[in-house]
Amino acid sequence: MTALASLINQQVRLASRPIGLPNASNWSHTQEAVADPGPGGVVIQTLSISLDPAMRGWMNEGKSYIPPVGINEVMRASGIGKVIASHNSYFKEGDYVTGGLGAQSYCSIPEAGIKRAGLAKVNLNIASISQWLNVLGMPGMTGYFGLMDIGQPKAGETLVVSGASGAVGQTVGQMAKIKGLRVIGIAGGKAKCDWVVNELGFDACIDYKESANAVKDGLKTHCPNGIDIYFDNVGGEILDTVLTRINRSARIIICGAISQYNNTTAVQGPKNYLSLLVNRARMQGMVVFDYADRYAEAITEMAAYLKDGQMKSKEDVVVGLEQFPDALNRLFNGGNFGKLVLQVSPDQ
Repeated sequence: MTALASLINQQVRLASRPIGLPNASNWSHTQEAVADPGPGGVVIQTLSISLDPAMRGWMNEGKSYIPPVGINEVMRASGIGKVIASHNSYFKEGDYVTGGLGAQSYCSIPEAGIKRAGLAKVNLNIASISQWLNVLGMPGMTGYFGLMDIGQPKAGETLVVSGASGAVGQTVGQMAKIKGLRVIGIAGGKAKCDWVVNELGFDACIDYKESANAVKDGLKTHCPNGIDIYFDNVGGEILDTVLTRINRSARIIICGAISQYNNTTAVQGPKNYLSLLVNRARMQGMVVFDYADRYAEAITEMAAYLKDGQMKSKEDVVVGLEQFPDALNRLFNGGNFGKLVLQVSPDQ
C-alpha cells in the first residue's frame, strides 16, 4: 500500500461565486496531506478530469438539480483515476475507476462515500482515459439518453444539434446517423463544421459565426422539410430560430444553454415557444444523473460502435491541474475543439 503520509494533494477550490465569466479571484489553489479513508475506503490518484459546461451552474447559489459547490470546497468534477491504496474488497490497488473525484490530484473516499461518488471500475482495453470521459462518460451518457429516451428517433427524420463538435453534440450526431436520421449540426467556425461533416458523417453543419442570419438561412437550406428533433446545448437565439422550423410532433431536448450561463442579466428564454402549441411539439429538459442505473447499457452499445469504427471520439486535452481556471473558460469562449479534458497526472 502506498505511504499516504508522503503524498501531497493539490486542489482547486471555489473561493467565491462568479458574476459572469469566472476569473482567477473565484478560485483558490490549496494543498494538504492525503487522508487515510479508513476501513472500506479507497485512495485514488486522479489521472484526468472532465471539464463540462454544467460546472458553471454548480458554482451558483440556489436550488437546482444538484446542490451547489460550497465556498472553499474542492470543485466538483468527474474523473478517471487509479486506486493507489485500498481497504475495500471490491476495489483493488491498480484498478482504474471513474467517479466524482473533484479537481484535485488525489481523492480519499471513505466507504460511506463510495456510492455517492458513483465510483465504478473502467476497462482501459475498451477505451482510453479521455474516451471514458467523453463518449463513454457523462457527455456520452447525456447524448445517448437525451436522444434515445426523449428524442425517440425514427429512421428518416431530421435532427439538428447545436454545439455539434462538442462532447455531447458529437455523440448525439453520430448516434442519430447510426439510427438512420438526417443530421444537421450547428457549430462555431469552419474547422469545426468541416470536421463534423467530413469525419463524423453529419449531412451538413451550419457555422453560426459566419453571419447574423447564418442559422436562419442554414436551416432553411438544409432542413427544407422541417426539423423533427432538436438537441439543444446552447439556448438563446439559436433555440428561438430552430423553433420557427419545427415539424408537427417535434421533440426538443433541453440539455444545456451555454450561451446564457455567464449572463449578468436575465436569462433569455424562447420567444417563439408558441410554435410548440401550433405543432403539438414537446420540449423537455434532461439531467444525465437520472439515468445512472442505466449507464451500462449505453456504454455497452457505444463501446461496440467505437470498436468497429462507427463512432469517433475527439478530445481536447489540457495538461496540468494549475491550468484548471483558464481551461474551464475555454468552454465559454469556444476555445475547445472536442471534449475538453484536463490531465491532472500521467498514468505511471
